[in-house]
Amino acid sequence: MTQSKIRTETELDAAQAVIDELLRQELDHGASAYLDALSDLVILYERERHPIPQLAPAELLAHLLEDRGMSQADLVRRTGIAKATVSDLVSGKRAFTVEQMHRIAKVFALPAGVFLPKGTAGQSE
Repeated sequence: MTQSKIRTETELDAAQAVIDELLRQELDHGASAYLDALSDLVILYERERHPIPQLAPAELLAHLLEDRGMSQADLVRRTGIAKATVSDLVSGKRAFTVEQMHRIAKVFALPAGVFLPKGTAGQSE
């Protein structure tokens, strides 16, 4: 991508495919900087076109699963988090750990801070 802004859903899908591929590789400094820049472009596009509602972490996770057509079992496979733990996170019976926030956020290409409880400093990252 040579442009400085993502303009369409097709461009968003292409950017996310590149991000997914980069995340599977060991990156040098240049590739790491490119990943950061591309991730920032995705975040800006999604904030503009797909704003994330201010929900409690459990509600947000349930919404993301539904929106992406994913099951809890899909999330278990993609994160390595135990099935019972994912169930408890979705139902709100358990608070997210920092590690869980990062693993789940990576699946959805979001900043981990979106899973902080409402009103927590740094949530708007």
